[in-house]
Amino acid sequence: MPGERPRVRDVSDVGRFPRTAPPTRVELAIHKEGEKMAEEEGGCLRWLRKACPCCCKRQNSTSYDLTNKVDLVKPPAPAPVTDPEPAKPKPGYGELSVCSVDLLSSKTGQNRKEHHTDLFHGDEMIIRRGQTFHMEVEFNKAFNADTDKLHLDLKTGPLPMVSKGTHVIIPLVDYLEDKRWGAKIVEQNGNKVKLSVSSPADAVCGLYGLTVKSGSTKHDSTNVHSCSKNIVMLFNPWCEDDTVFLDNEDERKEYVLNDTGRIYYGTENQIGSRTWNFGQFHEGILEACLFILEKSDMPAAGQADPINVVRVISAMINVQDDFGVLVGNWSGDYSDGVSPGAWSSSIEILRKYHASDGTPVSYGQCWVFSGITTTVLRCLGIPTRSVTNFQSAHDTDVSLTTDVYLDEDFKPIDFLNRDSVWNFHVWNDCWMARPDLPPGLGGWQAVDSTPQETSQGTFRCGPASVNAIRSGQVYLKHDAPFVFAEVNSDKIYWQRNLDGTFSQISSEKRAVGHFISTKAVGSEERADITHLYKHPEGSEEERIAVETASRYGSKPNVYSAPVAEDVSVEVRIKGEGPRMGADAQLSIVVKNLSSEPRRTTLHSQVAVMYYTGVLKGTIKKERISVELLPNEEKIIDWVLPYQQYQNQLVDQAALMLTLSGRVNETQQVLASQTTFRLRTPDLTITPLGEATVGKEMAAKITFTNPLPHTLRAVVFRVEGLGLQQAPLSLFLDCILSGFTDVGGLSTVTLTEHFIPTQPGTRKLVASLDCKQLTHVHGVADIVVLEK
Repeated sequence: MPGERPRVRDVSDVGRFPRTAPPTRVELAIHKEGEKMAEEEGGCLRWLRKACPCCCKRQNSTSYDLTNKVDLVKPPAPAPVTDPEPAKPKPGYGELSVCSVDLLSSKTGQNRKEHHTDLFHGDEMIIRRGQTFHMEVEFNKAFNADTDKLHLDLKTGPLPMVSKGTHVIIPLVDYLEDKRWGAKIVEQNGNKVKLSVSSPADAVCGLYGLTVKSGSTKHDSTNVHSCSKNIVMLFNPWCEDDTVFLDNEDERKEYVLNDTGRIYYGTENQIGSRTWNFGQFHEGILEACLFILEKSDMPAAGQADPINVVRVISAMINVQDDFGVLVGNWSGDYSDGVSPGAWSSSIEILRKYHASDGTPVSYGQCWVFSGITTTVLRCLGIPTRSVTNFQSAHDTDVSLTTDVYLDEDFKPIDFLNRDSVWNFHVWNDCWMARPDLPPGLGGWQAVDSTPQETSQGTFRCGPASVNAIRSGQVYLKHDAPFVFAEVNSDKIYWQRNLDGTFSQISSEKRAVGHFISTKAVGSEERADITHLYKHPEGSEEERIAVETASRYGSKPNVYSAPVAEDVSVEVRIKGEGPRMGADAQLSIVVKNLSSEPRRTTLHSQVAVMYYTGVLKGTIKKERISVELLPNEEKIIDWVLPYQQYQNQLVDQAALMLTLSGRVNETQQVLASQTTFRLRTPDLTITPLGEATVGKEMAAKITFTNPLPHTLRAVVFRVEGLGLQQAPLSLFLDCILSGFTDVGGLSTVTLTEHFIPTQPGTRKLVASLDCKQLTHVHGVADIVVLEK
């Protein structure tokens, strides 16, 4: 596209090509099951591969990192619809069997509404993991829990396995647990029962087949009923335990549910925008997205991890390596396809790719790749947005600089000048926790489907933590060096010497990464998110990030190394750490290990952090000047006042303190990150009287509010195995006691009565829950005597 590509490079170049499809027309032969395979593969080998694809893998020149849990080896075509019903004898007289199953999948029904999938076309069963759903089963007779048995079977992928989470056996239970599969009867009317089914927040996403198995507890035989409808399981940004959880309803509406958006282009001085129809809920799009996952050859078990899914989708959107969705073309000749500028929607591209059984669509450029990626990831339930970077660098040699080579007469040396700066480039941000990275690096992750450089042998990029890019932590996966260079590399000018070597003669520190843009939440305005990718240009933090990153590149000596590294900084936490409701006090210890004086300025910032490592936002920044005498150690008291965090905390009250600075005399970089939490008070549980089986006793629960303001809608939960409130429950009882409020700094006492049912040492567990204070709990051992 004029303005986007400064020059046309030979097709053989690595990176962004004039046309990323092969230079000659490629005839795609899509072999379906039962058709004749390629000549080099015999019938016996094909049979063996179908029987055991794990042991007989197809050769592939692409290399993959096994730690990513993505094994892109072609398995047999998956059959998400349940296995054919096995031959079985007709149920005997009085034996339970299933007549029909209703998944209650209407788009206007309870399931689709509660799971935020009612915008999808049609009446298929589309649900999100980590959340209960409902279904109705009709039997040939009334279900009796004492004499009848019942469980559900869910299978996904070509080789469902219980150990991989792709074959799920769902038992009938009395209580549903948040992190386990289970089915509970919530309503029974004649021969019909209504089941509430729970799923864990790390369940495999994809297409499941369902069977219902029933029978008599007196016989080993089981009656199997295969449901005619499949179940589609998606990621769940509304579920706190899902790694894609996004704690803002407006952002969920924008980044998951909004099916239209804006994509920005042009130059930094003339920013243009165009409306893009993502259409993730349109007819046929969900099927197309599931088809892309199937065609990727990713094992079904890998679809539980959004990191895997995003990385695979990044590769599958472009045609390279795997005949993905879209052919890139920057040549200006689009006569045998559609011009990239003509597209304004992902719908036609995805439906055409699916309908043709995986024939790549021609043509696209970066904004088309980005638009399709947004569609696919939003469809699967991963919060995603399209992002445009103006003056976007392309680093071809992992130097983390944009290099310009000149000869002795200051003329460009074309064959060496492979790095380039685009007027603009469009990629994506997706939201997820990153349990595979250090804390604080979850949240927005950069992912790019435009084929540029290979990553572990495949044209893909990301997910790379935006927080890691901002701080120069380019040694963290995936592809952080490439994204860092796009937004924050310096342009370095090199001149050839008479002996053929090169010397650095000049540099531009503000040449790339301007006006990084995305559509604003809830409006058609442009939101500038440059601050998420980099510190302010020219600031000390930004310079530290650049120099830190460059040391992990192919030219680690571009910037002068520190003369010495003789100053250290660490954070110490006193005792058990700060308490909720009081000022948080930590100690910053700076040591000078040299015999010379040292001076530095420490930049500190503290941010609220979710337990998953995702940062919510910064709540305090400051600069601390430090002067050290030879061999001196200074302890600096750092304080976060209660007033600054009281309305900012999230679940588990975790915070991250980041320190960075540079020693003036030696240019040594100082950096430290410390996570800590504000400790909540315990509940005190005091048994009253002697505990004997069958004899009522009581326990007193005491709580003191540590905050100076009132806690609203406080709920206490008391549980004890073998300690029940009524004879209806055999093992577990949960007592709920509601309070209108608990005053600031006040103490409340709750007395609960229960009847021990089992002798021995039993544990009585209590917890408190309210919006302002979480993770308050207590436990007491109750020694129960025989009756």
